[in-house]
Amino acid sequence: MIPDFQSIMLPLLEFIGKNDEVSMKLLKESMIKHFNISKEEQEEKTPNGKQLIYYNRIAWAASYLKMAGLIYYPQRGIYKISDQGKNVLKKPPEKINIAFLKQFECFSQNRNPGKNKKLEIDDTEQENSEKTPDELFELSYTQIINNLKVQLKQKINDCSPYFFEQIVLDLLLKMGYGGSETDSGELTQKSSDEGIDGIIKEDKLGLDKIYIQAKKWENTVGRPEIQKFAGALQGKRAKKGVFITTSDFSKDAYEFVKNLDAAVILIDGEKLAQYMVENELGISLKQSFKIYSIDNDYFEE
Repeated sequence: MIPDFQSIMLPLLEFIGKNDEVSMKLLKESMIKHFNISKEEQEEKTPNGKQLIYYNRIAWAASYLKMAGLIYYPQRGIYKISDQGKNVLKKPPEKINIAFLKQFECFSQNRNPGKNKKLEIDDTEQENSEKTPDELFELSYTQIINNLKVQLKQKINDCSPYFFEQIVLDLLLKMGYGGSETDSGELTQKSSDEGIDGIIKEDKLGLDKIYIQAKKWENTVGRPEIQKFAGALQGKRAKKGVFITTSDFSKDAYEFVKNLDAAVILIDGEKLAQYMVENELGISLKQSFKIYSIDNDYFEE
């Protein structure tokens, strides 16, 4: 199990204290060995999939120790224990955590340099958390997105079948299919759709087309419906098709499309909501945050 970042603080300080100077590479290797972090655990990532969890926690543990003045960076990527850090290790506590670090005046100053009470960090929850600030932020963001997708699916279920077809067409155009032409996509007439709900031209002349079937269903879409769609594509001599539903697809449906001559993509309700969020369809920006990190290359002399 990957330790939380507060549990890493004391072993990390002890390891740095045993060495004159320590590189981040050596620090990572020592913590992996100390906590017996497995190969599989070393590959686990934070919610957004961009950072390795174990590395993120080691980096935050080092950052908090530096804020408390227990370690410092003599140069980029190098860690060294301070005199204050050495004093801590003379009578080491059972555990170093945020509550322990609060005794050092520089810790509070570094966390809240402006001394603005309105902006002062309330870390009561953070003290008891096993997750780093990065992880907490990403988890909160993931929860917001998941809730947004639930609301999107509810809105889609409340709309008419015809408007659902328009949503599907708008989404594929937003995703870049059909290019920038205003007439790249169209809905078919109900009286003559022949199992096709919409068509998107992939090039300006319309030489290559994507045929769309949109099913606003509550029940699982099975193989028979996909077979009908495949037959409609064959009737059009089409090579590409997209079948989108508000529900989901059966296992047989997924197996069936694997053996078709035409390329048929199945998009269920969950993927539909995800694509709408990613392409900002049916949603508007409420608030935007920028997360920064130090540009070490700028400070290279």
